[in-house]
Amino acid sequence: MSKLTSKEDRAHYMNHLLKDLQALQMMLEGDQIDKYTIRIGAEQEFCLTNKRFMPFNIGLEVLDILNDSDFTTEIGSYNLELNLNPLELRSSCFSLLHDQMKGKLGKAQKAAESLGGNIVLTGILPTLSTKHISLENMTPVPRYSVLNEAIKESRKQDFMIHIRGADEFNLMHDSVMLEGCNTSFQMHLQVSPDEFVDSYNWAQTISAPVLAAATNSPLLFGKELWAETRIALFSQSIDTRARSNLLNHKHSRVSFGNDWHKGNVVDIFKENVFGYRSLLTSEYLRDSVELLNNNETPRLKALNLHNGTVYRWNRPCYGVFNDKPHLRIENRYIPSGPTLKDEIANMVFWIGLMMGRPKDMNEITSNWHYKDVKNNFYAAARYGLATQMRWDNKLVAVDQLILNELLPIAYKGLIRSNVDKDEADFYLSIIERRIAYNTGSTWITKSFRNLLKKHKAYKASQLLTSFMFEKQRMDYPVGRWAVLDISQTKDFEVPDEIKNHMSFSVFTADLTDSLQFAHDIMEWKNIHHLPIINCDQQLIGLLSWTDIQDLDDAQLRNYSIEDYMVENPITITEYETIEQAKSLMELNNFHSLPVLRNDKLVGIITSRDFPK
Repeated sequence: MSKLTSKEDRAHYMNHLLKDLQALQMMLEGDQIDKYTIRIGAEQEFCLTNKRFMPFNIGLEVLDILNDSDFTTEIGSYNLELNLNPLELRSSCFSLLHDQMKGKLGKAQKAAESLGGNIVLTGILPTLSTKHISLENMTPVPRYSVLNEAIKESRKQDFMIHIRGADEFNLMHDSVMLEGCNTSFQMHLQVSPDEFVDSYNWAQTISAPVLAAATNSPLLFGKELWAETRIALFSQSIDTRARSNLLNHKHSRVSFGNDWHKGNVVDIFKENVFGYRSLLTSEYLRDSVELLNNNETPRLKALNLHNGTVYRWNRPCYGVFNDKPHLRIENRYIPSGPTLKDEIANMVFWIGLMMGRPKDMNEITSNWHYKDVKNNFYAAARYGLATQMRWDNKLVAVDQLILNELLPIAYKGLIRSNVDKDEADFYLSIIERRIAYNTGSTWITKSFRNLLKKHKAYKASQLLTSFMFEKQRMDYPVGRWAVLDISQTKDFEVPDEIKNHMSFSVFTADLTDSLQFAHDIMEWKNIHHLPIINCDQQLIGLLSWTDIQDLDDAQLRNYSIEDYMVENPITITEYETIEQAKSLMELNNFHSLPVLRNDKLVGIITSRDFPK
């Protein structure tokens, strides 16, 4: 795999793309694509942590131990992916898939344990920090560095990430490594070519309620954002569009789409090919039309490579199984975790809905407005089960929609597909209980808030992840998890780095603010040190309470912050140690140190923050 660089390369690759589209159309017209078999499949992404539940860069080492081609790398060295074997949709297929996953992940856990690690199923690992998204944490496999270079070259600027939830997250980042924060459970359903477009439009329609029931990623770097923060993060972390002063009419490569689809599956692929620039190419591309004419089954390698860089939340896929071509819809919006049973329940719910599409939904593209469906999806990502959405042109609460309308549709779809009744009952009951009690995101949010009453964010995220891991090992669905309370704790070694003990929430003042203003803030919040910053978040001074506490009202009115602050104060960085901070404070008779990252203020460490 390599970047497309020259005009000749692009022309050559585009020729193969167009040949692949032509071959796909020929296979449709020649009735060569499988339309009778329905298979399911899945891809399981998971996180690797050390015994303190911090990200652990052992992906390649775990793969060496496993020696199993079903496992593969992800962009982050602390993530891996398991590709499950496809199964025909019938009888106890979901239990079989569950057992397959349990066996494979059990081996992965043993491999990780032998290296001092664990595997954790979660949409975004709560213990991630910004140091884990540096390029040194990228898996040293060429395709990831090539993809990073291609996207950066397309943008010609850094990535600006902005997500607003209960907290707000802003970050400028220089690579696609933020993608490494996301882990998902990707579900596949084989679809007849005759019904593909109708099925695809229905898949878009049900995305919002399915996602609302499955959210599991409310935290990013200790901030509480969306119920499924992965949706916002992935959309921005791999966006090839550059920001400019002009209105940008291009669509994001991570997309829910912009309208209902018509025609056949080739038209969806054409929209991808003509709407999104090719980023990568590969060797050994062959003329698919020529292969067809020689009675060989083409793999459509160019089309599949391009399709892999267009990240629709519902992605059309072409594949070959036992030398027979087929079409699939890949559901990409479901997070990993909280347990295997929860993941299989999500899959049963989605596939049941896909197979149980009511007849009155066949006219959905005429009777529903597409933008309502799209808005529903992003509302579900933000608010989970608290979402109100437009369904059949009515405003409904998503939890009631699922309980009263969608679960019965899913059940009928499963029975119609010859899935065992007990199987359908068991897994759909997991969804039903989740609606009544906790989704993954509500459990994480409530538990993290409670833990923060007693612990710093670092320790709280460790505790949270450790309890998630324990529940996962028992495979106990999240709808039955008790929310963690303030009394629950464990002994973890907290690394001696300042970032794990400092305060990130810091009151600051500007040089132009009055001394009275600074005095009142410090008195009101009972703080003894006030960093003074400029408009670029750069530290220019530090004001201490001991220097101004005895000033009278006239002095506070007549003197400025600049008259009393210490200019260019001694600082420290977040990855230095507590011992270094102690030594600096003792040497200079200080009780606090501003903490900087890339010359910007990110927090403060005081003597009260030192471990007892």
